[in-house]
Amino acid sequence: MPQTRRSFLRSGFAAGAVCAGAVAADSSGPSATSKPNPGKRPVIDVTDLCHPHQDRGDNIDLITAYALPQVDLRAVIFDVTDRYRRPYHNPADPSYDDPTGPREPGFVPVEQLNYLFDRDVPCAPAPFTPMRGPEDTMTGAPRYQQRGIELMLDTLRRAQAPVDIVSFGSARPVAVAYNRAPDLLRERVRRVHLCAGAAPAGYLEWNVQLDVHAFVRLLRADLPLAVYPCATDKGAFDLGPHNTYWSLPNLAFVRDMAPPLQRYIEYAFLRSNRHDFLTVLDSPDPLGDMTPHYAGTHHLWETAVWTQVAGLRVAHVAAASPPLTGERGEDAASTKGWRILPKMGAPDGALTVEEQLLPCRFEVRPDGQFRWEGLADSQHAVYSRANPTHYEQALRDALPAWYRGFSGLLATG
Repeated sequence: MPQTRRSFLRSGFAAGAVCAGAVAADSSGPSATSKPNPGKRPVIDVTDLCHPHQDRGDNIDLITAYALPQVDLRAVIFDVTDRYRRPYHNPADPSYDDPTGPREPGFVPVEQLNYLFDRDVPCAPAPFTPMRGPEDTMTGAPRYQQRGIELMLDTLRRAQAPVDIVSFGSARPVAVAYNRAPDLLRERVRRVHLCAGAAPAGYLEWNVQLDVHAFVRLLRADLPLAVYPCATDKGAFDLGPHNTYWSLPNLAFVRDMAPPLQRYIEYAFLRSNRHDFLTVLDSPDPLGDMTPHYAGTHHLWETAVWTQVAGLRVAHVAAASPPLTGERGEDAASTKGWRILPKMGAPDGALTVEEQLLPCRFEVRPDGQFRWEGLADSQHAVYSRANPTHYEQALRDALPAWYRGFSGLLATG
């Protein structure tokens, strides 16, 4: 049976405590207004970020949304599926089990990053339960769970420039928003970036199984859509030319980040329920022994989405570019000098990691399996990377340098 995206959690983490309460910023606040920010691309981030975490990579990934100078983060929508708010086990199909609950939407990490970057990004939860069908508007969902859909639609109404929507969980919040206001999304969305699915078909990827109807709805919608598959037909931890997965051998680089960002990551990784979740960010000392948490492989799926949204590329900046042998797990010393840079910022003649969005046409089945074929001038696209192994080797050098560079953007610490 293929390993699921989060099945590694079953052996790595114990159940944590319920998070401290936090209140989302009102959607009428400064961050929800639509005044264009020159040089920045307005973005709505739809994420299955929880507290305590379900996938600790979600907490690290959110730093990118705040720190990238090319991104104007307008709203965070929590895409939380009810069955994973508590320990979940399905004896009939354990492939998607997760015993690490309880957890709730990630208000705490959003408020922590608002504090660290001196921002006022609003956040709200979308419906917790799957859609009843691809056309479902979910107007019968509890009032509390409507807030995320309303925040997304209100952010789009206020926008004076086209908005990119990134989706790192199920496609439910975007699909429901489209079902409620299709003309608004057609008018105000520059592109939806959907990180989900498997290419080639044959494996029901984690994000798709969260809400199959939502995934089907978006792939059939007449919206500008880029799909970034998280898996291949072999599973979620396989390197392929059209999926986004790659891995870091460890997270030792976190110790080189600014102390406030280290405290933020420590708070998440330790599954802390301390009520002083802002004050702890100002502590000069670690919140605990992070050695076991930074050791071992770290899994990533989101990097390609951010490089495409922000107009970045992975390039070699050393005087002489080293060869990439194609051997996964090669000593990092042989692949130094790779950085994530603006597309126009790489030195002339520098080696770059080839990745792109290929225009295509999707055919999706009701069960969430899909195929694609190239189609020029299509508003749909699928992610592609020329050499997945080279991609992984280059990013093992580039991503830690990227995150270390975010330290100078903090408003505190």
